[in-house]
Amino acid sequence: MTTKKINKSLSSPPLIMDSLSKHFTEHLLAIDNTITPVISQALWQDVANHYSEYVRAYHNLTHLQHLFEQFAHLRDKLEQPHIVALALFYHDIIYDPTQPDNELNSAKYAVAQLQNHLTAEQHQRIYALIIMTATHQLGDNNDNISDSDAAFLLDMDLSILGADWADYERYAQAVRQEYAHVAIDDYRNGRTAVLEGLLAHDRLYLTDDYYQRLEHIARRNIECEITAIAV
Repeated sequence: MTTKKINKSLSSPPLIMDSLSKHFTEHLLAIDNTITPVISQALWQDVANHYSEYVRAYHNLTHLQHLFEQFAHLRDKLEQPHIVALALFYHDIIYDPTQPDNELNSAKYAVAQLQNHLTAEQHQRIYALIIMTATHQLGDNNDNISDSDAAFLLDMDLSILGADWADYERYAQAVRQEYAHVAIDDYRNGRTAVLEGLLAHDRLYLTDDYYQRLEHIARRNIECEITAIAV
């Protein structure tokens, strides 16, 4: 069995680690207050280790921290904030740039890790939320839970697209770093296809809040990246 390397150069500052650890514990205990500190810490450390793997230049603990900075402002708008929080923690827990099924494997991993602490309905919801991050489109929702939670989660995950250009450029460079194993021509073609696929959506952001603030900026950033990598 191989062990994923931890990227020491990308290790997160203690304040980020401490903040995320507190968030994780808070939301886990809110769902199952019988979890012992030992179990909670072990689950958190597993999350932290995965997001610190060597291959990660963007999909790391700093990415999670940015998501939870937004989560803090959206929390009162969420119907199931604790479920959304756990879905955020696990949505990229399996990340291998050479594989096409990271979201599926992340969803399965989340269910396996949390199986003793959540109800079957909660498992299904977290699984569904993570699967949606593969397409960033809302899936069919046949229960009576509004998909506004899913929309906010997906918009948080794509919020980097609407960042100022300097931050967006750092994001684009980090993604390229994660795909360093791909030849430049192949990367250019693949990345362009992904970006053009995003632009083909009627709207990138599903909630009015994110749409009004970030849609125009995100589309401009994507167009600029397409132009930049075509050179």
